[in-house]
Amino acid sequence: MLRGTYVSLEPLSAELHASELHEANSADGAIWDYLPYGPFETLEDYQAWVHSMAQSDDPQFYAVRVVESGRVAGVLSYLRINPDAGSIEVGHINFSPALQRTRAATEAIFLVMQWAFEAGYRRFEWKCDALNMGSRRAAQRFGFSYEGVFRQATLYKERNRDTAWFACIDKEWAALKQAYETWLAPENFDEMGQQKLPLGALTGPVRVTSDPLL
Repeated sequence: MLRGTYVSLEPLSAELHASELHEANSADGAIWDYLPYGPFETLEDYQAWVHSMAQSDDPQFYAVRVVESGRVAGVLSYLRINPDAGSIEVGHINFSPALQRTRAATEAIFLVMQWAFEAGYRRFEWKCDALNMGSRRAAQRFGFSYEGVFRQATLYKERNRDTAWFACIDKEWAALKQAYETWLAPENFDEMGQQKLPLGALTGPVRVTSDPLL
């Protein structure tokens, strides 16, 4: 389990998490558009999927529990875990509408990044469908450098996927950690909860390349 101020990341469990996750993700079917599975019409279907994913070591899934509400509101995973090369990816990110664009969502990414680099990984990757501009913007905001597009990388949901690649490396971690801690600090938010410094402005100097479409 990875614990922060705003979220805790718990190993995914059908018994503990499926019902709350299914409820949280039922409000907006669009959150499944760029995932190779879903949406799940019934709780039973979603429970079966969660049960199968919870047994996997790669991808290794976590449920995102929001500290303030005590409820589970999203999932993410490590995948393509390669300790020999020192490379690991974050993916299968599916945050409910209520979790998106919050301090809790940002801290969830910070926690998985922090664990990876402190565990000795050299390279932390983010990949997404090249058409998924929301994910591309998020990768850049989180401090991942753009590395290009792999054309016709795969097929899913009966359509082609070109894959946009992003990554950050261990030499950048100290500066990225400071950027996240500065952004997440309570003093970076006013009495209405609005940020004073955007995270992208803090991570921008760390990135070695920027996405040309943003």
